[in-house]
Amino acid sequence: MNERTLFLAWQDGADTRLWFPVGRLDAAVEPVRYRFRYTLGARRAQREAGFPLLLEFPEIGREYTAPDLFPLFRNRVINPRRPERDHYLRGMGLGPDADPIEILSTSGGRRVTDAYEVFPKLVKGRDGSFSCRFFLHGWRHVNAAAQDRLAALEPDEPLYVTIELTNPRDGVAVQIQTEDYHMIGWAPRYLVRDLAAAMAEAPSRYSACVVRINRPEASLPYPVLSTQRVLIEMRGMWERHEPMTGEDYKPVSPDG
Repeated sequence: MNERTLFLAWQDGADTRLWFPVGRLDAAVEPVRYRFRYTLGARRAQREAGFPLLLEFPEIGREYTAPDLFPLFRNRVINPRRPERDHYLRGMGLGPDADPIEILSTSGGRRVTDAYEVFPKLVKGRDGSFSCRFFLHGWRHVNAAAQDRLAALEPDEPLYVTIELTNPRDGVAVQIQTEDYHMIGWAPRYLVRDLAAAMAEAPSRYSACVVRINRPEASLPYPVLSTQRVLIEMRGMWERHEPMTGEDYKPVSPDG
């Protein structure tokens, strides 16, 4: 694959706390070339939540290209010279040769100083299958019994994935549960539509498991890992659904 795609999500800091996919980064491998475009999700975020355009990308209808990774994304990747880099990459289930796009695809590029997160474009195989990895969201807000169960998770442990239709914040959410029915958290909000489609279309052909658990003490050398507690892999099948093709994911045209 000569090109890989990441999306940039922005969270409204007001009461809604809604996430919007606002940008698309395409990374070509040979020759190396990066392209950033705003998506129609940015237009919607402007209308509904006052999304401010990024200083690095001040024009919503422009296509930005560069031979090097844009600072907005580069600054979300651990510096290769940092002594704790290998430890950090192990915490995400990555090897020492992982490149910036691989790192961002798993880490989400979250920073405590802003409201942005990065996620990879989900890819549908020729047979309709897919797999994706994400860190468990919302685990800090589950009850004490679930916290105890979190502490006891093991790599490769199977998990249940269920659709929650009455989530007070998002309406529809994707819950992650253990096989003994402890609700331990949620999938990221920006994956809900695509994961829910797989669960609806092929309910007997999706699964999830624990890839890695970062124990509290493992986060000390690199504080970002304190939010990256449980890495999960989900596999499934889309018979008809095409992932990440909704209006929010389409690039804004040059005429705006």
